[in-house]
Amino acid sequence: MTNYQSDLLRLMNDRGYIHQLTDANGLDQLASKTIIPGYVGFDATASSLHVGNLVQIMLLRRLQQAGHKPIVVMGGGTTKVGDPSGKDEVRKLLDNDGINANIASIRTSFERFLIFGDGPTDAIMVNNADWLDSLEYIPFLREVGRHFTINRMLTFDSVKLRLDREQPLTFLEFNYMILQAYDFLELSRQHDCRLQLGGSDQWGNIVNGIELGRRIDGAELYGLTTPLITKADGSKMGKSVDGAIWLNEDRLSPYDYWQFWRNTDDRDVGKFMRLFTDIDLSEIARLEALEGAEINEAKKILADAATAMAHGAAAAKDAADTALQTFERGQAGGDLPVFEVAHGEISILNALVSIGFCASKGEAKRMIAGGGARIDDEQIKDAGVMITIADADVKISAGKKKHGLLRRAA
Repeated sequence: MTNYQSDLLRLMNDRGYIHQLTDANGLDQLASKTIIPGYVGFDATASSLHVGNLVQIMLLRRLQQAGHKPIVVMGGGTTKVGDPSGKDEVRKLLDNDGINANIASIRTSFERFLIFGDGPTDAIMVNNADWLDSLEYIPFLREVGRHFTINRMLTFDSVKLRLDREQPLTFLEFNYMILQAYDFLELSRQHDCRLQLGGSDQWGNIVNGIELGRRIDGAELYGLTTPLITKADGSKMGKSVDGAIWLNEDRLSPYDYWQFWRNTDDRDVGKFMRLFTDIDLSEIARLEALEGAEINEAKKILADAATAMAHGAAAAKDAADTALQTFERGQAGGDLPVFEVAHGEISILNALVSIGFCASKGEAKRMIAGGGARIDDEQIKDAGVMITIADADVKISAGKKKHGLLRRAA
């Protein structure tokens, strides 16, 4: 095992975040003697980030826990271009109003994970549109563009993937890596930022920024990437069978967020605890060694800790209580999704679609035919059933894990 001297790299290493370092010894020495401002960039393509972004958010949290300064860089400028990394096709471009609305919404999630303020280790959020929007094209090409060769840019995976698949890569997207490198240069100048963190797919972009800073300003900059985080079945983090696991509660309820973690594969419990919670490492070692039914208790601890971090302790407790009532006591927990039914009557097909359990009536019919639909825990076999709601809520279930309430509208 690597014997790092700094609290920063020991913490990152012990919890499994380190995949690549540009200069491990140099960064380790610097982190041992001074506060390092470090950044991660996030494009504002949606109103919420999701679990696939969470390891990058946790990098900033660990940076702050180790006594350093997190910089959240929102891509108000680069979102207008689109990062080709990991993408098979051109991404839809947003206007300024849409981008700014997304940034404002995303900030609410970061405030759960980081401490913002004016102190030396307090987090700050900046928008790269502040410097990218004012660039003049010809001067930018002369000052920055001359440090990038087409030969090398064509070797990056983000470019090769598109070209190998004969999919279009626009000239606009081709500029993304230059703009990201320029971000590091500007952050170095404005905030004395010395470190960029990101996923392994960002390695080339990070190295570009380090080299640009060295060539233009003679700056000593560093990079750290995380391994690709996958689940035990090989699927990517951040996705479930129902879509993205959003961090903002207006996109995904705390209950559904809790359930995502509760349904973690047995093999992933320890890894996810190290990456996505603050649970002590010795306690994680004990919990991940549990077997059989006991590992389910470890999953609940993981779900509680992850949900409390993203949504607060009260939301985590409500979600856990709802799960207990719904799954272990056969009752309808109070934190389940609710759909209000006008006039107190609705068809089973409309109910399954309206509450969000099925995307269409056709899907609802297939679920019923497969025996997956239940009303008050009674299996429904007839797709023509009408549900009447009087004073009491009616519990509706789709499969073993989706439950909701139908309520008569006032």
